[in-house]
Amino acid sequence: MKINGNEIRHGNIIQHKDSLWVAVKTQHVKPGKGGAYAQVELKNLLDGSKLNERFRASQSVERVRLEQKKYQFLYESSDFLTFMDTETYEQIEFNRDFLGDRTAFLQDGMEVTVESYEGKLIRIELPDQVTLEIVETEPTMKGQTATASYKPAILENGLRVMVPPFVGSGEKIIVSTDDVTYVRRAD
Repeated sequence: MKINGNEIRHGNIIQHKDSLWVAVKTQHVKPGKGGAYAQVELKNLLDGSKLNERFRASQSVERVRLEQKKYQFLYESSDFLTFMDTETYEQIEFNRDFLGDRTAFLQDGMEVTVESYEGKLIRIELPDQVTLEIVETEPTMKGQTATASYKPAILENGLRVMVPPFVGSGEKIIVSTDDVTYVRRAD
């Protein structure tokens, strides 16, 4: 589907320079001289490289729709992650490196979205937030809650995250999978 260059929005996937790119940031600029344009930060879905491009309204780009399918995470064995199609119960394996650091967020039975384009796997979308238990953190100091300070905590999956001083060891918290940050206490 063709769209004008100034219609590119955050999260859109476009075909540009013979590759697939996702719009990470978009900013519309109206300079004093000349025509308006969209300044777009793009990330390559195939190799992870980044690119800043200007798109004018007169330019048209090909917007791509990825095929999405729900899968359930089953288990991890050596360098492979095994997922099951929730409709057909067919199992597929991906190399652990495909998810990279985000592999630490996978939990048994977690539902993920696998996105592909023309039969080629592009990315695996994890849930936006996951609930994890704090294994280790510093004890709360008296008076420390008066300021907006944070303390380091180690989660059950081994990741480190900064948490507010009132959160202690053994508590469950909700963590953003996008930027590995504390969101709130779990209910």
